[in-house]
Amino acid sequence: MTSAEHSPLTRKLSAFVALSEVELAVLERLHQRRRSFVAGRDMVHQGQSAQAAYILSSGWVCSYKLQADGTRQIVDFQVPGDFLGLRSVLLRTSDHSFEPIVDIEAAEVLASDLLDAFARTPRLATAILWAASRDEAMVVEHLVGIGRRDAEARMAHFLLELGSRLALVGIGSKKGFDCPLTQYHLADTLGLSAVHVNRVLRQLRENGLVTFRDGLVTFRDYGGLVELAEFDPEYLDQTGPLLK
Repeated sequence: MTSAEHSPLTRKLSAFVALSEVELAVLERLHQRRRSFVAGRDMVHQGQSAQAAYILSSGWVCSYKLQADGTRQIVDFQVPGDFLGLRSVLLRTSDHSFEPIVDIEAAEVLASDLLDAFARTPRLATAILWAASRDEAMVVEHLVGIGRRDAEARMAHFLLELGSRLALVGIGSKKGFDCPLTQYHLADTLGLSAVHVNRVLRQLRENGLVTFRDGLVTFRDYGGLVELAEFDPEYLDQTGPLLK
């Protein structure tokens, strides 16, 4: 893993605040407990208590809830620079599970470490609150998508959001991004069947908007996709530092 100064989390938080040397040193301490996790095995499971939070350094993770009948709803995907379980570390139990989609590297952060960092560096605490607020804004958009957008607009919006999130940490652009998700992941995220996902992706491809093939999302007509999804990235708040 890279040092905290060059980590995806630092790059992400720098969209909100210009971090000082002291704040970077505190972030470095938060990255001390570095761990690796294999794909397909839960890091945190629904109902688990006394768990740590994690800072994702590399790889992709999905957060999900299981229903009584065994069906799964994916709540979101975490990409490098994201916190995992930040809310749950302050609650008694985790209300959802985290599963690596590929082999990942992450830094384990105990509640005591987090609270000490907040006490030492209030600006860093504010930046992490910004990141958590941004995550909440994305959940709101996902609810709107499932409830009100048709399948093509839903898929388009989701792919554009992923591209914007990855661009913030330097691993995506308006041309596209590497993506390890399967059609089953997309189905469990967007409230569609895998068959419907396949049909939607084919339609978007035939319309010359986007292709998703062999782990690569390629935006063929970025502007057209934005228009279809009515995608307004303001909720992602990535325009530049608010605090100096």
